[in-house]
Amino acid sequence: MRRLGCLRGISTLTGFALAVEIGDWHRFTGATIGAFAGLVPSEYSSGQSRTQGPITKTGNGHARRLLVEAAWHHRARYRIGKTMRDRWDLAPAAARIRGDEGNHRLHQRWIRFIERRKRHTVANVAIARELAGWCWSLAVIDD
Repeated sequence: MRRLGCLRGISTLTGFALAVEIGDWHRFTGATIGAFAGLVPSEYSSGQSRTQGPITKTGNGHARRLLVEAAWHHRARYRIGKTMRDRWDLAPAAARIRGDEGNHRLHQRWIRFIERRKRHTVANVAIARELAGWCWSLAVIDD
């Protein structure tokens, strides 16, 4: 929970709920954790044609909701405040560095989506899928 708290939008309660819902983080990879939460696009394929549709929603609904709600926090300008510093003080140094990288990347993704005039809800789900990968990387990091 302390390592997950290095990311914006994930405090003690959200980190604990994600840890309970996911259980063993080592059974996933950064690419498959989004599918577990149902945050990957559906696909319609036939022959050479491939069309992606809305997210599948076939995974863990509670984890998906937590990640989507946490993803909204990455839209605002990224600055390190007192709350984030307090959470970083509780986490290992490697988790702090990784969390800071994740916060920067997720905010930059938001900016690119806004520049491309993507709908905010669509952009937020994309950010939530990537946030799931960042949570996984923090959960399995070696201290």
